[in-house]
Amino acid sequence: MINTTEGFTLVRTFDATREEIWTAWTDPDSVAKWWHPRGTSTPRETVDIDARVGGRYTYAMVNDATGEKVVTGGTYLTVDPFERLAFTWGNPDDDPDDSPVVTVTLEPVADGTRMTFELRGVTGAKGDGYFYDGWDATLDSLSEHLGGPAA
Repeated sequence: MINTTEGFTLVRTFDATREEIWTAWTDPDSVAKWWHPRGTSTPRETVDIDARVGGRYTYAMVNDATGEKVVTGGTYLTVDPFERLAFTWGNPDDDPDDSPVVTVTLEPVADGTRMTFELRGVTGAKGDGYFYDGWDATLDSLSEHLGGPAA
């Protein structure tokens, strides 16, 4: 089992609807456009999503300079459209009970949608955590995909 006491939370407010953000997380064409930090890309042909409880997903990030590819995947644990999405995150062949868990919660607010991103089961804090920094930069890509500036 993973240590769920370790992890971090990132909160962003987007000038977008919950539906637009949900689509960005669950539609393979959208995922390919943003699910990577700068300097990497996610080729559309590497993205496979079955966004239902028990469904699986995979995608690959490719380092634009070196061509090195990292394949990531997991299993959907919670799928509450436009509100909450939870999934394991790691090597696609890992046991879900031994994988970190991402939870994305969407809440309407006056200026758009507040998205709370929580990753449990990894260490890392702002500036010193590989996972924190990678996800922070990836959420910048999501903001740009949704038509806003990198936050």
